[in-house]
Order: sequence, then structure tokens, then C-alpha cells
Amino acid sequence: MRTLPDNSYSRTRSRRWKWAGAIVILLLISAGVLAKVVIRRAQPIIRARVLQTLSERFKSKVDLATLDVTVFRGLEVSGSGLKIYGETDPNPYAPGIQPLISLQQFHFHTGIRNLFRPTVHVDTVYVKGLVLNIPPKQNRREFRSMGLHKKLTVYVDQFICEDTHLLINTSKPGKPPLEFAIGSLHMRDIGPGQPMQFEATLVNPKPVGDIHSTGLFGPFDEDDPHDTPVQGEYSFSNADLGTIKGIGGILCSTGKYEGTLSSIQVDGSTETPDFRIARSGHPLPLHTDFHAIVDGTNGDTQLKPVRAKLRNSSFTASGSIVRVASPHGHDIELNVVIDHGRIEDFLQLGVRTEPPVMTGPVTMRTRFSLPPGDADVSDRLQLAGNFHVANAHFSSEKIQSRLDSLSVRSQGKLKEVRGGEEPAVAADLEGTFSLKDGSLSFSSLRFTIPGTRIDVAGNYTLDGKVFDFYGKARFEAKLSQMTTGWKSILLKPADHFFSKNGAGTEIPFKITGTESEPHFGLDFRDKKNGVIPDAGYASSAKR
Repeated sequence: MRTLPDNSYSRTRSRRWKWAGAIVILLLISAGVLAKVVIRRAQPIIRARVLQTLSERFKSKVDLATLDVTVFRGLEVSGSGLKIYGETDPNPYAPGIQPLISLQQFHFHTGIRNLFRPTVHVDTVYVKGLVLNIPPKQNRREFRSMGLHKKLTVYVDQFICEDTHLLINTSKPGKPPLEFAIGSLHMRDIGPGQPMQFEATLVNPKPVGDIHSTGLFGPFDEDDPHDTPVQGEYSFSNADLGTIKGIGGILCSTGKYEGTLSSIQVDGSTETPDFRIARSGHPLPLHTDFHAIVDGTNGDTQLKPVRAKLRNSSFTASGSIVRVASPHGHDIELNVVIDHGRIEDFLQLGVRTEPPVMTGPVTMRTRFSLPPGDADVSDRLQLAGNFHVANAHFSSEKIQSRLDSLSVRSQGKLKEVRGGEEPAVAADLEGTFSLKDGSLSFSSLRFTIPGTRIDVAGNYTLDGKVFDFYGKARFEAKLSQMTTGWKSILLKPADHFFSKNGAGTEIPFKITGTESEPHFGLDFRDKKNGVIPDAGYASSAKR
């Protein structure tokens, strides 16, 4: 037998392996091409099967515009136009009317071997244009009947959403749906019966600002979403208060929250270094610390309480912020208490005059109401309460000197201070007021300095176009004692007519006209005097 040389045998074996490798490559290419052709031809079948499975799973009509599946690098799935409707029902959420869940685009990838595990494991699901439209509580049988309560067979490491909208509807009359527009949503560890870790960023519509939040959500309670647990932290930055007509400033806020979706306990603080009211334009630093209870299903908020500091003034507020449909916005109702305030801070905030006309400590109790609307805040604002300013001084030397002089005259002490300097006096101001539709009314207003008490009632508009006040000025001294020389002698016969009700002198007066042209005069009409507070007046603010 002829024997081949060793090198010839090696060459022959090498050629065989090359042929074998080539054949394997050709087989793989053929298999790939065949798989591609099969998958392409099977796309309509797969799409129909997916729709059937989703429809049976959720007991609902399902639409799916496109679906692409490949298996060359594991299982890759992408699609668009997915819509899942609720069960057929004569309500706004019936099939063909408004989908409960919709996706513009989605895609994910997983290994082939994951398909054969009891729980399918997916690394990341990417979604764009996710809309969750949750119906009112009594109509949520669609969610419960969808089988969402069943044990999940898919575990997702990451769920990355772009342009997400969550709408929570309510059956309450006049209550609009609560809508969350979330620019970026990143959720992790999505699996059976466990909370989802999330990170979300969004732009708050009014005031316009950036919100960033991280925390835990769930596990979701399909029977009653109100009871779904939630907790986390948030930051609200660069919020432009100028987007709310009538106020201004840049607000930043941080805080934390926890609870259930219908009762979220929020503790946080805000900083607005340049808070201002547009009518005055004077920026003042405003800091608040607050505790709030938020109903995440409708957006209503209870403030319990807010502790605020406006420059050198501290005050508290408690109440509610309720969303309404018409006009669209928030109805704010608060009880405000100022125990440690400075009148100059509030005057500078609300009045264009600079410097503030008066300084001194102030206390106040007021009901604060701000209904929704597009009008300026100062035109929508409603107040009703009382106040007390003690030991007040006027910034204008001219006004203060006239008050000093009036105090001396009203006490009948002209002779005592003649040739000397009149002592500076402090004023006391208290009253009961209401503000509505840009008009400030005083049912009682009392101004007191040593020797003088002035009681006034009336109203004026914040734009200064209307002044309408009537009152009484009471002095300790008689009319003739308030001057000297021959004038004093001439006024003695009049003392009898003006000395009444225990006062040395009592003079009724009126102030009418406008801010630019006020008119001062005496007023002896009983019908007007009848509205002036009597000597028994005492403000609850002072008490």
C-alpha cells in the first residue's frame, strides 16, 4: 500500500476543514437569511398574535400600528402606536373614544435564553410618548379587570420614558383632570409586588420652573390607586413667579414626601430672594417652611401650616389650595396670622411709595382668598380681617412734625412747649378691613396719638381713583385751648358746640375725591356720622 507523506496528509486535512468551515458559514448565512425571511413574512402573524394576547390579557380592545421583531442579537422588539382601551362601557373611556394606555414608540432587547425562564428578564425598555389615562375611582373596574393584579412574568431592570403624561380623572363636578407632564422618567427594578425606583424631571407650567424628583412608587394598588405608597425627595428650581400675573421673583424649593397617593405628606422650604408685587415693584426676600398634605389623585393641597419670613416680619398661614375647572386654576383659601411683623415690610411690598410712609410693629389676623383667573393678583385678591400697628412713626419729617404739633395742641399744652421743641409722638393704628375687587373698605379704623383719637370708616380703590371716608376727630382740649392769644378768645363761644361725648372737642369730617385730588371738609350729616365707630370701639387685633 502506498503511503502519503505526512505533509500531504496535513494539507488534505486542512482543505477538509476549510470546506467544512465554508459549508458551516454558508449554512449560518442561509439560516440567517431564512430566519429573516421567515420573521419578515411572520410579522403580520406575530402582530396579530400580540394583539390577541394583549386583548385577552387586558380584556380590552388593543391597537398596534407597527411591530418589528428580530432574533439575530437576542430578542429585539420595537413598535409604535400601541393603544389599550377599557372594557366596552357607555362612558368617556369606552373603546375608540379614549385609550387608557397609549405609547407612541417602544423598543427593548433581551437574550434568547431569557424567554425560557419562568420570569422573563429584560434589561431596559425604552418608551416615548407614554400616556396613562386613569379614569375616576368608580370607573376603575377597567383597570381591575385588565388583570394587572395577576403575578407579573416579566422583570425589567430599567424603564426609560421620554415625554410621559399621566392623567388622573375625577367625577367631581367642576374638577378638571389632574395632569402630570413628565419630560424624562427613569424607573428601575420593575417586578412582581415591589416598589419601583424612579427619577423624574419635568417643567412645572405655572409658575414655570424645573422639577427633579427621586424616590419609590408602589407597588401599585389596582383595586384602589389612592392607597398606592409613594415616597421621595424633590427640588424645584428657577421657578419664575412672573408667569403668575401680578407678582414676580425667582423661587427655589426643596423637600421630601411620603404617604399614599391620596395623602402625601410633604415637608419642604422655599427661598425667593426677590419676591415682589407688580403694583409696587419692590423686591423683598421671602423664606417659607411648610408642611402640606397633597392628594396626588386630584392635586388638592392642605397647608398645615406655612411659616414664612418676609424680610424682618414673621407670619403663619394655613388653609387649602383646590383645583377648579372654570375658570381653570387654583382656588386658594388661607387663614393668615401675623404676630411678629413690621408694617414697613408690608407697605414696601404692596405700595409703590419709597420709603414706606410708616414704621412700627404690626399684628394681623386675616382671611386670605385668591380665586383662579387671568386677572392681576391684586385684582383677584380678597382679604377680611383686622390689624393693629403700635408705636408707629412716619418716615416723612413733615408729616411727623405735624403730628407732634397736633398732639401738643390737642392736649392744650401750647404754652408749656412755647419756645421749645415739640416732643416726638408715636401713633397707634388699628382697624377692621376687607379687600375685594381692588377696593379696600374699613368698617372701623382708629388712629391715636397723645391727646387725639380719630375714628374713620369708608373705602378707597387701590388704584387711587376713589377716596370716600367719613369720621370723627376727638381732642382732649377744648377748641379755644388748642390755640393762643386772640384766636383763643374768639373760639371760646364755640367750645360749647364742639365739646361733647366726654371729649374736649369733637369734630366730624370727611375725605372724598381721588388720590391726586383729595377733598377735606367738615361733615355734620347724621346719616354719615351713624357709621362712625363710637367710643366703645376695640379692635380684636389689639385684643
